[in-house]
Amino acid sequence: MSLNRRKFLSRSAVTGAGVALAGTAAAPAAEAAEGDRGHDRRKRYALTVLGTTDLHGHVFNWDYFKDAEYKDAAGNAQGLARVSTLVNRVREEKGRANTLLLDAGDTIQGTPLTYYYAKVDPITAAGGPVHPMAQAMNAIGYDAVALGNHEFNYGIETLRKFEEQCDFPLLGANAVDATTLRPAFPPYFMKTFRVKGAPPVKVAVLGLTNPGIAIWDKAYVQGKLAFPGLEEQAAKWVPRLRSMGADVVVVSAHSGTSGTSSYGDQVPYVENAAADVARKVPGIDAILVGHAHAEIPEMRVVNERTGRTVVLSEPLCYAERLTLFDFELVLERGRWQVESVRASLRDSSTVEDDPEITELLADEHAKVVAYVNQVVGTATETLTTVEARYKDAPIIDLITKVQEDVVRRALAGTAYASLPVLAQASPFSRTSQIPAGDVTIRDLSSLYVYDNTLVAKLMTGAQLRAYLEFSAEYYAQTAADAPVDVAKLTNANGRPDYNYDYVSGLTYEIDIARPAGSRIVNLSFGGVPLDDAQQFVLAVNNYRANGGGAFPHVASAKELWSESTEIRTRIAEWVTEKGVLDPADFASVDWVLTRGGTPVF
Repeated sequence: MSLNRRKFLSRSAVTGAGVALAGTAAAPAAEAAEGDRGHDRRKRYALTVLGTTDLHGHVFNWDYFKDAEYKDAAGNAQGLARVSTLVNRVREEKGRANTLLLDAGDTIQGTPLTYYYAKVDPITAAGGPVHPMAQAMNAIGYDAVALGNHEFNYGIETLRKFEEQCDFPLLGANAVDATTLRPAFPPYFMKTFRVKGAPPVKVAVLGLTNPGIAIWDKAYVQGKLAFPGLEEQAAKWVPRLRSMGADVVVVSAHSGTSGTSSYGDQVPYVENAAADVARKVPGIDAILVGHAHAEIPEMRVVNERTGRTVVLSEPLCYAERLTLFDFELVLERGRWQVESVRASLRDSSTVEDDPEITELLADEHAKVVAYVNQVVGTATETLTTVEARYKDAPIIDLITKVQEDVVRRALAGTAYASLPVLAQASPFSRTSQIPAGDVTIRDLSSLYVYDNTLVAKLMTGAQLRAYLEFSAEYYAQTAADAPVDVAKLTNANGRPDYNYDYVSGLTYEIDIARPAGSRIVNLSFGGVPLDDAQQFVLAVNNYRANGGGAFPHVASAKELWSESTEIRTRIAEWVTEKGVLDPADFASVDWVLTRGGTPVF
């Protein structure tokens, strides 16, 4: 397997253009059982495909933001160390020779652990470290991993270095060279299972990633990589895999099942297309689903062309669950046929950490714990995001203030230096807190959990009005005389918290008694009604700037400046420079929820 992956890499150009050779790995011989169903004497074989997804850098059951073991109300446990124990048990039950271990992407971003080895002690440095996720997944024995969109967050160089450090291929049939349209990563992986007394079983794994990468990480991939649709590429590759002798075809797809897209029509391909792939593309037996951070023990989709059932499963993110696809194959006329597939989940909270993984990465873990516990300032009072979804919270104003200051400095001396600078920020977390007293990097990291960077966009008053109206769709319409339940007030139509934006520098009311599209009231700048023609600079994160969340106008607005330093780092620098974190330096009440002019709170 490793040999073929390296052959592929050696043939690759800057973006890895080329077509992957079939990777094969022969398992030790397994017995073919004789059928015992009546007089059915056909040979049978049982195969188990295991899968994880959206690991997001979780190796241990540890919350770096709280500096404590991870706990939640549901009693979940996280981390590859737990998954390793589950995998070992399944291999004992089924026989290691009869199992295959996959992942559906989003591996190298998401925790301070992954940030540390991308930015603080980067794997790309000369003589740099081996990424802890590569170390853990190599030790556990992953066979293949699909690319997730967050694999691209640190740039192609970091991703290629991670790929080099892995003993398994990173698959992406729809990650292609932007110029040649040839695969930039191996599209598929094939493994041969030797079966005593019968022909071998050939299993093909097709990897598919998310078309949204073209939007979300445009700064890194534009002109280098392109991301066509999952359905289109599956229709191209699945017949090829069958013609190469695949008895079983499994898709590992970093794409949810809903058939919807968060980016509207900005790209002509569906974001959450896994169920569409099952429905439209014949020849697939099972799909390991990712991206949506949902828990789907088993979903059955009937293919429209063949009438055959395709089994889908999505294990919960952060290594909280492990999917098992149990295949029963029968030998008919010299070829193995899939007789049945069923999917189930194993729960990481039911086992303890694998001591092999714990010992392997103890040093890396300790370094990151020490890093996030560095004190960078002192807070005069406790700041929290508990009410930030429905009240203008000072802790979110800290983010906008930092962004405003960074952009003002960046534009000093340019033609845009005289324009007012506004900033957006979202209440990413409902539990983040900066306590009074010492402020550490982990306190600030918990406030801004994503590795977003900063962009300056040129926008008009009218465009900002539309932007705010779109943001206000986050609230459920609530009549003036109706009781207000904060648990039901937000996330209307499934809108996540990270797609609700504050905009600093303007004052406005959000009238939640009004229908969506007409909620922004008394919108002002500098104490006077906003001039629709006036120009502003909006300091905005790269996700939003590139169209994430499908907010109007911002993606097409003129870009004045951008950088690669994370907003989280800018916040830490700002607090370090100030020394004292005092709301008097950044807090302001810019917006309020109302009903008919009366504040809700």
